[in-house]
Amino acid sequence: MYVPPHWTPKKKWPVILFLNGTGERGGDGVAETTSGFGPALKAHPGRFPAVVVFPQCPAGFWWTTPGMTGLAMAALEQEMREFNGDPRRIYLTGISMGGYGVWRMAAEHPGVFAALTPISGAIHSPASIPEIPPAIDLVPGQDPFAVLADDIGNTPTWVFHDSDDPLVSVADDRRIAAAFKGRPSFHYTEMTGMGHLAWIKAYANSRWARWLMAQKLPAPAAP
Repeated sequence: MYVPPHWTPKKKWPVILFLNGTGERGGDGVAETTSGFGPALKAHPGRFPAVVVFPQCPAGFWWTTPGMTGLAMAALEQEMREFNGDPRRIYLTGISMGGYGVWRMAAEHPGVFAALTPISGAIHSPASIPEIPPAIDLVPGQDPFAVLADDIGNTPTWVFHDSDDPLVSVADDRRIAAAFKGRPSFHYTEMTGMGHLAWIKAYANSRWARWLMAQKLPAPAAP
């Protein structure tokens, strides 16, 4: 958990849910804060006036393993209650394995997240790590990228990947970008020179931070 120093229960707060990568799995409750969003938050806390939830994927599991997104959702719901989270401003992001988890969680929980940012992720198991379960379940013959685009709809989404990622091929994200083409709510940034660590540049991007914090779900319809 991260709670802004100026937090007060007198107002509702944006909440960022971060899903860690493979190397930060475990049960210590610390490793998931050391790579990805945690260092960016430490470097630029003023950019993220939000409560941040850091669930940790257990060792031997993946965010796309059945039941694991439920673990993350339970953590989110608990901290939403405890720290007066704003249900219209919940943001989901993740790196590598966590990028897979972003797609799965968003597809499983439509209408929950105000914005998505998967980084260095995909929806298919990569050749480098074939044991990662795919991010979405499909009926044989379905186009996974079209299904994902239908599931996500117009949820504001910004995807980051490096063209030379040696662990998770950029190919999936390129096809995802093609499936979302024409939707003003979708942004895709492909960089070079970062390998698998695209999140270092992505989370340091002040334009992305402003974009993220500006997203908000529509107000519920009047009864």
